[in-house]
Amino acid sequence: MRPVRRTWRARKRATADDGRFIGTDGGGTLGASCVRRAPAAAGPRPLAVGRARRRRRGRRLLLGAAGHRALRGPRRAPPLVIVLSAARAGHLDAAQTGSWIWAISIGSGLTCIGLSLLTRMPVITAWSPLVIVLSAARAGHLDAAQTGSWIWAISIGSGLTCIGLSLLTRMPVITAWSTPGAALLVTSIGSYAYGEVIGAFVVSGVVIALIGVTGVFGRLMRLVPGAVVSAMLAGILFSFGADVFTSLEHTPVIAGSVLLAYLLGKRWLPRYAVLLALAAGVLCSAASSKLHIRLDHVGLVQPVFTAPSFSVASLIGIAVPLTLATLASQNAPGVGVLSASGYRPDDRLLVGSTGLVSAVLAPFGSHAVNLAAITAAICTGPEAHRDPRRRYVAGVACGLVYLVVGAFGSTLVAFFGGLPKELVAAIAGVALFGALSGGLTGAVREGKDREAAVITFLTTASGVTLFGIGSAFWGLVFGVAAHLVLNGRFRRAAGSPPADGTDPARPG
Repeated sequence: MRPVRRTWRARKRATADDGRFIGTDGGGTLGASCVRRAPAAAGPRPLAVGRARRRRRGRRLLLGAAGHRALRGPRRAPPLVIVLSAARAGHLDAAQTGSWIWAISIGSGLTCIGLSLLTRMPVITAWSPLVIVLSAARAGHLDAAQTGSWIWAISIGSGLTCIGLSLLTRMPVITAWSTPGAALLVTSIGSYAYGEVIGAFVVSGVVIALIGVTGVFGRLMRLVPGAVVSAMLAGILFSFGADVFTSLEHTPVIAGSVLLAYLLGKRWLPRYAVLLALAAGVLCSAASSKLHIRLDHVGLVQPVFTAPSFSVASLIGIAVPLTLATLASQNAPGVGVLSASGYRPDDRLLVGSTGLVSAVLAPFGSHAVNLAAITAAICTGPEAHRDPRRRYVAGVACGLVYLVVGAFGSTLVAFFGGLPKELVAAIAGVALFGALSGGLTGAVREGKDREAAVITFLTTASGVTLFGIGSAFWGLVFGVAAHLVLNGRFRRAAGSPPADGTDPARPG
């Protein structure tokens, strides 16, 4: 008996729609650096697909365009045509029809941008770092104009680098502002004048650009133990996690609803956990009459230029920890995500360009623009596009929405300014739970580095200030010193016990 031949649709699903793809090496070529390879039997274009195209072409020639469309079935009318038909049936005038179209277009645009911003979809990165920036601005006693300029600078810088680098490299290069850097500023920005803070931003951007362009980025990251850097990050974020529970003392209903909604969201809808926590907090705040949001004026941001000034204390207390946190906690994972996804990123180009943009926009408030990691993992996967060579469009789309967010940064400031400070603290805390747990995990992963990591974490989390320099820097200093004492090339004296406290004379 002859075997039954499968139809061309079945063969197409078996070859082209099996979910496998050929990765790229960053330059658009196929082969060497693929993540998942297609089977050898499946060519780049199945023969059945070509036969189907010839059938459609012949059907058009025989029946004409109208007959071909009739065989394909009725087409759905465009949504705008349906709206106009409904407006005509309701005898609406031109002004009412235009208002209808304006309302549905604005509503669709705002929900697309808002949900993309809040849910970490490939269109744009997470919104939670924005809450950290607003908390840092509040800690630095900045006015609305300076805060709006800050949001404008980091959003415009992220948008321009997303679009430019994605088009230049044909890779989904996703950039964002530094979340650990913003968290660092919450505890340190109030100790310096705003001009000195801007000067530290400029120096940090220049140093990052030089480190990226000269190619010492990888070598510098190998000098500082990874456990120490992770412990410093966990120490910076510790206060945010603790603020979730200290808010329970003042507003138990608001903070409790945020925490409960976040946990329920992580259980069933992990991608929307922070969004659900924000919605629950806003509803409870409105029910408690603690919501004071006024959006009287919605307009474009007017950037505010601040002349930088330089001091040794601000350079050591802000520039050094900000540079290390940006390079180790943002740029290094961002390059790693692109490499793991089958691309070959040029770290000199990516790190150098983001550092240069940070330095240029620093007088307007940009603390650091760097590579993103979490959202980049989404944009480099099949969720963005089946073909890895076309996923760079996700980076371009992300940049466009960044530009829109930056243009209306003052509106975001007015919105978050009307939220209770306990709600902002609770949202910032739950949004950083993942980063905090990642830092703690990296700090204790290696047994030989745990003591140094614990010293780094405790020093950073203590908030100690010595000689006008913040705790993040001293956490790095004490952690690296402890690492050298415990694991460095120091000759141990005869008869002294090992660093781990075990007795060499006693069998383990």
